[in-house]
Amino acid sequence: MKRQATAVWNGSGKEGNGHLTTQSTTLNKTQYSFNSRFAEGVGTNPEELMAAAHAGCFTMKLSFVLGAAGFTPESLETKCTITLEDGVITSSHLQLTAKVPGISSEKFQECAADAKANCPVSKAYNMAISLEAVLG
Repeated sequence: MKRQATAVWNGSGKEGNGHLTTQSTTLNKTQYSFNSRFAEGVGTNPEELMAAAHAGCFTMKLSFVLGAAGFTPESLETKCTITLEDGVITSSHLQLTAKVPGISSEKFQECAADAKANCPVSKAYNMAISLEAVLG
């Protein structure tokens, strides 16, 4: 499987702007700029997209891991925070809140750790990845 996206940029790094389009067109000429990345401008940015990718991949992987262990989650919600410091993306922090009927806390933590280590996005990211998993 291969997926693709296209970025177009016009102008200088600080004053210019661009747009992103994904193969599915979920993003379709979605604006990004210096302000949307480093300030509070309208549009997206690479770190936000990395966070969405990691949260989505981890959460789906966890659903598969739980299913293989005999559990069906009622709900899984993951917030991912990507940290950019001094021009380097240094970490990805996953915050999971889950409702999984019948699972012990120990088994839940084991499944969450498995998903964190083995989701394809975690494997692709060369940075520190941390996880807080709360069973509700």
